[in-house]
Amino acid sequence: MKRFWAVAGCVGVFMTVAILTALAAPRDIGIAIDKVVQLVFAVAAVVAYARSRDRWMTAAMISLSVGLSAWIWGQQIMGVQLPSSTIAPIGFTMVPVLCLAAVIAKAQKRRSDDLLPNYRSRTVIVLDGLIVIGSLFVLTWVSALESLTRAWATEGPGFATVVAHPAAYLVLLVAIVVMSWTHQAVRQWPMLFVALAGIAQSSSGWVFAFYISKGNTVIPAAADIGFMLCPAFFLLSALAPVRNLEPTPGRMRMADLLHLLVPYLPLAITGLFVSWNTATGGRLNPVEIYVGLLVICLVIMRQLLTMMDNVRLMDQLRVSREELRHEATHDPLTGVANRSLFRERLERALSVRDRSTPLILLFIDVDGFKAVNDNHGHAEGDMVLRNVAARLVNSVRPEDTVARLGGDEFGVLVDGGDAEELGDRLLTVLGHPHEVHGRVHRVHASIGVAQRFSYDPMITADDVLGAADAAMYTAKRLGKGMVVVHGSPLPEMT
Repeated sequence: MKRFWAVAGCVGVFMTVAILTALAAPRDIGIAIDKVVQLVFAVAAVVAYARSRDRWMTAAMISLSVGLSAWIWGQQIMGVQLPSSTIAPIGFTMVPVLCLAAVIAKAQKRRSDDLLPNYRSRTVIVLDGLIVIGSLFVLTWVSALESLTRAWATEGPGFATVVAHPAAYLVLLVAIVVMSWTHQAVRQWPMLFVALAGIAQSSSGWVFAFYISKGNTVIPAAADIGFMLCPAFFLLSALAPVRNLEPTPGRMRMADLLHLLVPYLPLAITGLFVSWNTATGGRLNPVEIYVGLLVICLVIMRQLLTMMDNVRLMDQLRVSREELRHEATHDPLTGVANRSLFRERLERALSVRDRSTPLILLFIDVDGFKAVNDNHGHAEGDMVLRNVAARLVNSVRPEDTVARLGGDEFGVLVDGGDAEELGDRLLTVLGHPHEVHGRVHRVHASIGVAQRFSYDPMITADDVLGAADAAMYTAKRLGKGMVVVHGSPLPEMT
């Protein structure tokens, strides 16, 4: 950073000496110094931007160099009188257009939290740019451009020199200011110097236009100060370092607000100005009417696009909420319900007062799972647990609940049916071998069952879970691989 500011200081000193020399020297010598200095800095900016592989800015600097070369050839060598009929005006006018393309390209760099597709972001940026440009065109046309163009050069290269050239830089400046608030990639030192170049060039451009509109062909040397500074600022923009800034939350909120106001604020200002002009006796010409209607159509398109994005973002938000809710209530390994959701559904089932079918809770412990984990690793053990969960889900109805209660313990909540028949069916299903990575693993299950046949406000979810757990431990004590229903004649461990 210090190195850059040292270079900027040297450029500043050189430009001060060059400007003072050009102003003090005889007119022909001063103009020659003026144009040669501009061309030297423009060519240096071409080289600097080419080395940084910034294609749009390289093209802009090439256009500036071509315009200056044509201007020098036409004015200094060929002696063409103003307005110039060379290709210089086209080259000068293309510079802000290409710079604007560079700004838009930088603004397209996506943030990591950007949920919109890239093409949608590009479309919004382009629409915002067109709206701003159209609004400013109507505003400047009503206020100043119409009188200038009526006075001189309403078409051809003259129009490009007098009107389009400084107006294009004005659009570039507005775009940089707006996008610097809404896009971090634009809020950098290089864009600051591009903006300074635009201010310098546009200022001298409007002074140039004023003198030309008055019929002057000899422009004061002081009017060229901005033209001289512009290529120097462009060179500094190519050399300026890029900062990595993390925007503060407050600034981002302001950026979001400005992003919403981008298309509407310039349109509202233009509308108020046109309304005032009309109310005070002014009349709208076809150019103002057609461009104004085009801007309104662009705003409508932008609004429709914004509404589509809002619908898409709301849908993404709904999906994200569902995913978060699913993650909070389901086991991440097996995908079945977790203990919290299982307990919630058990409490809901126990609160049913007019029960006509028995409520059955099966507490399942996978026998032999520890051996799989110890001998073949947790990866194969996890696959076995996934298989167990899948078999349980496929063995009950969709409205029943299967949950992993922890480790190798599962719970099944069924409303209606025969408890012993259901337990035997699950026992058989879980007894089938599990093939994982070419190896066959045999595990079994001990199942404890608890039932409730009627509503009892004194019975809690913990009571039913405890009863099923006690029945499961009884099944393990009696030899594993069996089903025990709580309350049966078999002795239970309590």
